[in-house]
Amino acid sequence: MTDPLHEPAAFRTALRAWLADNDLTPPEDHTLAGHMTQFARVMRALYDGGWGRYGWPEHAGGLGGPAILRAIVGEEIVGRRLAEPGPYSMIEVLAPTMIDYACPELAAEMLPKMLSGAEQWCQGFSEPGSGSDLASLTTRAVQQGDKYIVNGQKVWTSFAQFSHRCILLTRTGDAGTPNHQAITAFFVDMDSPGVDVRPLHTMHGVDEFCEVYFDNVEVDASRMLGRPGDGWQLAMDLLPYERSTCFWQRIAYLYSRFDALIAEVSDQGAGIDDEMGETYLALHTLRCRSAATQKRLAQGHRLGPDTSIDKVLLAAAEQRLYDTAHDLLPGVIELEDSPWRTEYLYSRAATIYGGTAEVQRNIIARRLLDLGKE
Repeated sequence: MTDPLHEPAAFRTALRAWLADNDLTPPEDHTLAGHMTQFARVMRALYDGGWGRYGWPEHAGGLGGPAILRAIVGEEIVGRRLAEPGPYSMIEVLAPTMIDYACPELAAEMLPKMLSGAEQWCQGFSEPGSGSDLASLTTRAVQQGDKYIVNGQKVWTSFAQFSHRCILLTRTGDAGTPNHQAITAFFVDMDSPGVDVRPLHTMHGVDEFCEVYFDNVEVDASRMLGRPGDGWQLAMDLLPYERSTCFWQRIAYLYSRFDALIAEVSDQGAGIDDEMGETYLALHTLRCRSAATQKRLAQGHRLGPDTSIDKVLLAAAEQRLYDTAHDLLPGVIELEDSPWRTEYLYSRAATIYGGTAEVQRNIIARRLLDLGKE
């Protein structure tokens, strides 16, 4: 018998009723550590209530149903400001990868730990000399018997200082192996000897990103995700998830901030001008595009380069929102230590993180519009 909660409208109604009966209000701790603690608390409550397991396959500890159910949970939680979108997004990026590439036993063991908030995972892709060009990464894994020895450095690794595991891209091929075929992914325990995490202080004052060093780190061969050389395809399969369900949560967050901006501008006695209308249009365009992406995902389509459109629209809408806040709240960003200041500074990176705007436009031009390299 089909679970009635697999129907999205019924699921959202029931989830809202559950949220009304369960107080998940975050404490007044606006530090990154506080956000991570609150995130774990929310995930534990959702998991125990069953909501955090819907939309995930049963063989990996879920309760089944379409992936859109996960998007609904994220939208309701982040839109209500019960959890921040950053740590929430890691689930939607990394958990599907674990399901697709890990052996079934490892996925069934590990996924519930992430969904329940017992563990946080991070993504070890970018390197100091290898950001958008992942094929040039230099972190190397050398096989020694039934283990691999990993040496190298990753950077811009979000929440690494709070993470228990890392999905790590390494180079395993010999000198004659083409770059794309020489990349292999592993599931690495962050408390392994030789792992050194160093948070990076950023201009927005939140040490969300880290450098991670691997010095002769031993990883069991059973922790390989897929086969040797599958790392490039894993990355290509993972990146669209960065622009699908987790975007739905980010959009909910931006709408909540847009509502807050309207309230603050109104309190100052100012009217809603054209700039505010343009901001709403940018957010609405992004949401409509993301809704179409969610629909394709729910229908079982594999996401591909078309999600680069979503990424370009998200960056534009996010920067438009905070530019509007800068213009309509004079002095708040420059002179006050407020959330608007922190978020404005963070938004400057929206056209960089997750793939630069230039790279995304190149993907759109070459792979979707067939415009060639010129």
